[in-house]
Amino acid sequence: MTIADDSPPDGPIAVEVKGLTKTFGSLTAVDGLDMVVPEGVIYGFLGSNGSGKTTTIRMMCGLLTPDGGEGRTLGYDIFTDGPQIKQRVGYMTQRFSLYEELSVRENLDFMARMYGVTDRRARLAEILEEYGLEKRAEQIAGTLSGGWKQRLALAAAMLHKPKLLLLDEPTAGVDPAARRDFWDRIRGMTRKGVTVLVSTHYMDEAVQCDHICFILNGRKLIDAPAADVPRLSGLHTMRIEGSNLAALADELNGQFGVEQVARFGDALHISGLDAQALEQAVAPYRSREGVKVLERPTGLEEVFIHFIDKATKDAAARDAAKEEAA
Repeated sequence: MTIADDSPPDGPIAVEVKGLTKTFGSLTAVDGLDMVVPEGVIYGFLGSNGSGKTTTIRMMCGLLTPDGGEGRTLGYDIFTDGPQIKQRVGYMTQRFSLYEELSVRENLDFMARMYGVTDRRARLAEILEEYGLEKRAEQIAGTLSGGWKQRLALAAAMLHKPKLLLLDEPTAGVDPAARRDFWDRIRGMTRKGVTVLVSTHYMDEAVQCDHICFILNGRKLIDAPAADVPRLSGLHTMRIEGSNLAALADELNGQFGVEQVARFGDALHISGLDAQALEQAVAPYRSREGVKVLERPTGLEEVFIHFIDKATKDAAARDAAKEEAA
């Protein structure tokens, strides 16, 4: 099962790939991926570590040649126009990839030279001010905190004023305040027309995105506007509060109508595809002392857990069938 909104975007397209495939030996890292990224949106590219996100992003920006499929980024062919794409795309990697022994200013000046930025001195002054880096301009990059390194990396990626920004796990290892500041900046960019494709495995960041694409083992499972994903999933959810949640979870797991039981802080979220069957499963707990049962809207977290669990079970079933056939 795949959740997808197949209606074409209303406006221009920043990235479009069809049947995108990449293999490394016997491993298929990206498996026939279709994706359309409209201009001027925050497009969330979600999945667990090893799901194929980074490989896909590297193919989109011309750093890695696909083994199959087709695609265009900003109108350029991802197979033949890699240099043109790289000049027009900003790419921020998961790990800090600037020179730690150089100062903030020296790093930005080097990147400006690499991108062939005209009027380099004026652009450096502008970007230092825009990202609040003026007072740290002479500081050695390796001595910056995680949040300031992130800000420097983002400034470097935006030096040449790209129309498309690709961010690979950009908030890994930074504190909550730095993450809030980061997302405020990203929303400001999209208001100016920049398209942002951001990969992450933080589910709480998915709500920041206009559109969600979720992949697992190189295959797309979800592709739709973020606000529509819970409804399209067909899941219904109940929240159960009470003491001894571990015992309650054991009781509910496997009951008819219950697809999954997940703990969220001080409560359990019980989800199922049949609203009536789910209600029958939780009905006995409504009268249990010390237990409270509440209906709640299904969130992105429940959808992602459901799809990962289903895909894992399907893969296990396929492997078992192969072993039996052999």
